[in-house]
Amino acid sequence: MKLRLKGNSIRLRVTRSELARLQEGARIQETIRFSADPNARLAYVLEIGSHSQPVTVAFVAQQIVVSVSRDQLTSWGGEHQVGIYASLPVDETTVLEVSIEKDFACLDLSDEDNADTFANPLAGKAC
Repeated sequence: MKLRLKGNSIRLRVTRSELARLQEGARIQETIRFSADPNARLAYVLEIGSHSQPVTVAFVAQQIVVSVSRDQLTSWGGEHQVGIYASLPVDETTVLEVSIEKDFACLDLSDEDNADTFANPLAGKAC
């Protein structure tokens, strides 16, 4: 799983096998370690939530936890839906933009870089 932070937005890119594990009920997690200090880390998690909201995000104990509802996961798992997108209010003037997307194969990189990605819908088309 890849993480991208920009401004007040978060984007997760998920491979085929990660999506399959998530659909089976597993929690997908990655950890970034900044030094040998056990507290110098940031984890990011994607899981199925037991809530009715399509997407929730929490930041707890050095973890970004993104939860999707079972309904959202079911519809996203199909071939034609690229991602799940949400604008979550933080306060009266701020929203957190959330994108959870399938990780598509890059059209200009090696096969190794494209391992376990989804077929790019633009493959074979002229730019």
